[in-house]
Amino acid sequence: MSEPVKQEILRVENLHVTIKDDSNQGGIKEIIHGLNLVIKAGEIHAFMGPNGSGKSTLSNTIMGHPFYRVTSGRIFFRGEDITDLPPHERARKGLFLSFQYPVALPGVSLTNFLRTAVTAVHGEMPVKEFRLRYMDNLKKLKIDPSFTSRYVNDGFSGGEKKRFEILQMAMLQPHLAILDEIDSGLDIDAMNVVSEGINTLGRDEMAVLMITHYQRILKAVKPEFVHIFANGRLLRSGGIELAERLEQEGYDWILQETAGTH
Repeated sequence: MSEPVKQEILRVENLHVTIKDDSNQGGIKEIIHGLNLVIKAGEIHAFMGPNGSGKSTLSNTIMGHPFYRVTSGRIFFRGEDITDLPPHERARKGLFLSFQYPVALPGVSLTNFLRTAVTAVHGEMPVKEFRLRYMDNLKKLKIDPSFTSRYVNDGFSGGEKKRFEILQMAMLQPHLAILDEIDSGLDIDAMNVVSEGINTLGRDEMAVLMITHYQRILKAVKPEFVHIFANGRLLRSGGIELAERLEQEGYDWILQETAGTH
């Protein structure tokens, strides 16, 4: 019996992205050069590459950050062209971006923040339903309920910030979660919590695009696809064996193999 066809969540076609560059006489610098990518429901894709390769530019462009300009190519989300949509409309359609460096919001409690976010994306939810979902996700992610009385990222450790990002993802229930270096600054316990959260939430209908420098989280999450991204280009795609080779040999081998091919 054949497996059911997975819904296509994200399609990126020949994407070129520029930013303003004051050091360039023309004032514009191209960061991404003709990217093609398809992500389907339930899939986890890991993007790996050297610093400055364009990975965070990709995540911000998919989310619609106005600093990044798509000069050619298109972005399709669940079959709809979203290339020109603002970020808040993309969020309502089911896109979520976890920030590499989450900002602190002193005076704003986690509970109020999440309640506002869920309302903005999904509309008003009855208080009882919100609380039940809230407590259920706290239990799944092994987060002490007392944690939620604190202010957003105010005085949080690196691990606490990333746990809260995963809690937001759980509450918002996106179709695609983009996790930009979700594993940076995590100790072993926090790594386990974050990994379990991704595995629990990302193995059904939700897809995940995870940007990382390290193989350690991939050992726990086990993505179906690993992509090597450097100099604004997708150099190679494969399975977990790509991440294992990067762990042993670094990026020199792939940069040498692909030199002169772009």
